[in-house]
Amino acid sequence: MLDDIFSKVTKASEFPTDFDWINTKEPLSLEKLRGHIIVLDFWTYCCINCMHTLPVLAELEKKYKDRPVIFIGVHSAKFFNEKDRKNIEQAVMRYEVQHPVLVDKEMVVWNKFGVGGWPTIVIIDPNGILVYRQSGEGQKEMIEDTIDVLLEKHERARTLAREPIKITSTIQRSQTTLSFPGKISISKGRIAISDSNHNRIIITDLSGKIEHTIGSGKTGLTDGKFSESSFFRPQGVVWKDNLLYVADTENHALRVIDLEKNQVITLVGTGVQGPWRSIGGKGKDVSISSPWDVAVKDNIVFIAMAGNHQIWTYDTMTDLAKPFAGSGHENIIDGDRMHAQLAQTSGIFVYGDIVYFTDSETSSVREIDLKTNYVRTIIGHGLFVFGHKDGSNDEALFQHPLGLCATADKIFVADTYNSTVRIIDLENQKVSTIIGKHGMDGICKSGDPNCDTLGLYEPSDVEFYQDKLYITDTNNHLIRIYDLKTNILKTLDIRV
Repeated sequence: MLDDIFSKVTKASEFPTDFDWINTKEPLSLEKLRGHIIVLDFWTYCCINCMHTLPVLAELEKKYKDRPVIFIGVHSAKFFNEKDRKNIEQAVMRYEVQHPVLVDKEMVVWNKFGVGGWPTIVIIDPNGILVYRQSGEGQKEMIEDTIDVLLEKHERARTLAREPIKITSTIQRSQTTLSFPGKISISKGRIAISDSNHNRIIITDLSGKIEHTIGSGKTGLTDGKFSESSFFRPQGVVWKDNLLYVADTENHALRVIDLEKNQVITLVGTGVQGPWRSIGGKGKDVSISSPWDVAVKDNIVFIAMAGNHQIWTYDTMTDLAKPFAGSGHENIIDGDRMHAQLAQTSGIFVYGDIVYFTDSETSSVREIDLKTNYVRTIIGHGLFVFGHKDGSNDEALFQHPLGLCATADKIFVADTYNSTVRIIDLENQKVSTIIGKHGMDGICKSGDPNCDTLGLYEPSDVEFYQDKLYITDTNNHLIRIYDLKTNILKTLDIRV
């Protein structure tokens, strides 16, 4: 079986000796790992398909934890921002990656192993021979079968290590009040925050005083009373009167929080990731894929379905969930809503008859006119065109934006990988930076002893309310408030 995977025996290339490693106390090498089966996961932390692969690998790591099988992430960056070791460390923390990660910022290891897309799994046998290479999701059974065959074969040949090497994880979970907050929604003086890595939703007043904590904090998909319910890294939140709709991202579900009944209810999703193509169906009967944000208009909930490169709708009157925009192919192509191509839709906001959304993988801001059903790109050029550039809409560049909100004449964008907030002036067709390292003097990161002003660090969302911008400052684990009249940036004091 394995002999057929590669037409000739291919010796795996040794890891470069001068590259950074994350989540291990010392660098690793093929020589150190001789006698082990090595599973390499080539990933980049922006990639939704890579996010889908991480829990699969975590499950396999548990299965083989007492065998000489080693899992290693090779982080080969797409975006400029993803080349920074500190940013990769944040992603490793956010996704609770337990295995070591090699920082392959210039794709040297990627090229040595002949990798062509994210994610790619490569398996090396105990003698250092390349025996498996496959791109894409859905590889669990093939990886498992390959490992099992290799274990049996090398056990007979006595070429397995007698004891698995011990690798100590060095990444610690944050002890902050919020942990990687994802999205925010404000209505009638109440702020809803998805406290994503604490697996809960927090509701505060405008001063930051906590009124409700929804979710036990344990990972799960449990409905019921606030203290008994559970979520799994929820992202999008949006108010509709006394209801709060939640994109429960890693549960692949749409939930609703009823403030009057003190209840959490699952509306859409089975808890299992849905297929790439789906026609939808009745709420809890249909499987969906990584809902990342939500918006609401009348009885329709719009869902930014990152995992399908689509926007879906859920009708609260009929209990039907179905694709609304995007063919499912990943690209930036305008047109009729069902024929347009989107790319990892991650932020969504409705203003009047326009649905605004961010397509993070094309670093774009786009819209759907609900009167014409036409998808149009406002900012953005392609899957590999990104950067930080202000100016006319035609020339402006973003880098993996995740969130946005809109008024009658402006769109505010959380330009995540630029760690900035940008404004799109709809009347003048121009983009400018108002918050972030490119827009303010003295900006620095948390922990910098020379810090004048704590800057934003990969903000995921922004909400306009009463002449202020409320921002989920995700990697700083904070909610920030920017006063548009005084140009002062401060931190919301979240407290019991």
